[in-house]
Amino acid sequence: MGDRMKAAYYGRYGPPEVVQIRDVERPTPSDDQVLVRVRAASVNRADLDGLKPKPGFVRLFMGLRAPRSHEVGIDAAGIVEAVGPGVTRFKPGDEVMTDLFAAGRFGAFAEYVCAREKAFEPIPPGMSFEEAATLPHSTVLALQGMRLRNGRTFKSGDKVLIDGASGNVGPFAVQIAKAMGAEVTGVARGDKLDFVRSLGADHVIDYTAVDYTRAGERYDWIVAVDAHYAVRAVRRALEPNGVYLTMGGDTGSIFAALGGSLVMSRFGDKWTGLMLWWKPMHRPDVDTLKELIAAGKLKPVIDRLYPLDQVVDALRWVEDGHARGKVVITVSDG
Repeated sequence: MGDRMKAAYYGRYGPPEVVQIRDVERPTPSDDQVLVRVRAASVNRADLDGLKPKPGFVRLFMGLRAPRSHEVGIDAAGIVEAVGPGVTRFKPGDEVMTDLFAAGRFGAFAEYVCAREKAFEPIPPGMSFEEAATLPHSTVLALQGMRLRNGRTFKSGDKVLIDGASGNVGPFAVQIAKAMGAEVTGVARGDKLDFVRSLGADHVIDYTAVDYTRAGERYDWIVAVDAHYAVRAVRRALEPNGVYLTMGGDTGSIFAALGGSLVMSRFGDKWTGLMLWWKPMHRPDVDTLKELIAAGKLKPVIDRLYPLDQVVDALRWVEDGHARGKVVITVSDG
């Protein structure tokens, strides 16, 4: 292969079909950088949100007319190939995983990734590359969604609702909430309810048939992976001192949730708003997640595997809402 590698590339905004596999120069690690030979990478909604910038205002940072960065993918797992002179935690041959957001970049859908040492963590013992690739972005988001910036969380026995329980982050959120002792309700499309039950959810709601904000049930903690309801509507479904937080949504939902964080939550007894305290690959959280995995309380659920040259199909499968759990892109070890 020489000093070249195959990598996903997109030169314009659009649907998954704008992504191509190209032959590009293989990076060389410098300073505190680590070069990893990728064995598996997972698809996140964030990858799709980058292809068609969501919310729309992120074009101000990504490029107004076309993307400034042409790389795709944030989650990967593989083997350390080489390290820069400033690297202290890893050596060639180590098995690692990464959320490249921690290094402020993309490029996981490739044969090699190169980023700062802080973006990598060792793979949990006994875990395959495919399983490890599902963890970095989604599990950290899910765990941090169980607490506010000040560390406040719910109590064992509290009622927790996960809106979007069947996709990338939701299945991990259901399992983590159960591990914390919550009575968990998962919201998903009707044909995915059995899957959500299999994750340990105590109750399930089909969002195509029931609007949980109007159903009369009250919850102590609501996590919306992708906001679909107005903040004021969700507040109706909260217990006194309850918490609602969302991790994303369209531009209007993002601004509404931000307004909830800054205004609504300062008045009354309910906290509602946008999750602004996300820290990718935050080591204390990674350690907590590894403990849950070791205890058998948190398990990756892989829906489908696709080879790197079928990355468009992998992105399309997630974009169309088919996935039950994570979609993983495999990279040949040849």
